[in-house]
Amino acid sequence: MAPPTIGAVERIDEAHRVVPASPEAVYAALTDARARASWLPPTGMTATVEWFDARPGGGYRMVLAYDDVAQRGKSGDNRDVVEVRFVELLAPRRVVEAAGFVSDDPDLAGTMTMTWTVEPHPDGSLVAIEARDVPPGIDRREHLTAFASSLDHLAEHVGPPGSRGDAVAGEE
Repeated sequence: MAPPTIGAVERIDEAHRVVPASPEAVYAALTDARARASWLPPTGMTATVEWFDARPGGGYRMVLAYDDVAQRGKSGDNRDVVEVRFVELLAPRRVVEAAGFVSDDPDLAGTMTMTWTVEPHPDGSLVAIEARDVPPGIDRREHLTAFASSLDHLAEHVGPPGSRGDAVAGEE
């Protein structure tokens, strides 16, 4: 990996939303393979978890496939393959992951630090996702849209029927 450029600004993408469920229910969905495969894929994608080990130092490998077979993925064909290591699991408040895409594209190389935080909220839980060191090959607008979609799916997964989206994506 090339040394950092002097004056380079660390890229951070983030989003949050209130999820109508307890922090414990949200944390369970963050640390369960079947749940992750259900809610994490943004609209227009599906996921398969190849392996999953929810402990610090463990991790998972997920294959995300675009519903549109003509859509080019980060890992070739219409797929994004991501390998993740769990850095920290602090139930029920925080999950820190080191995530990287399997890709031959140097603009997608590198490891993002993904931090999920879960805080109690009068309407359930405030869930935030922050990605640090986002590779330049990941389009910011698409990334933020994907975060918002995943958070909306998380709310639908853990909340009562009809839980609809109101995720807020932002950038620093």
